[in-house]
Amino acid sequence: MRFIELERLIKKNGWYLKNSNGSHMQYIHDDEPGKITIPNHPGDLDPKTVRSVLRSAGLK
Repeated sequence: MRFIELERLIKKNGWYLKNSNGSHMQYIHDDEPGKITIPNHPGDLDPKTVRSVLRSAGLK
């Protein structure tokens, strides 16, 4: 899964961009605790990273 696909998925579920630091984007949600950090690198993201982000976002 590429960064843009993962970003669309979490944005559709209420997460929005809070901060960006270099190639990493941080998203927060009004109803969920904490934040999610997604690396914005070219190509596919590591499957373990995708799984972790989805789990943190409450989507898996």
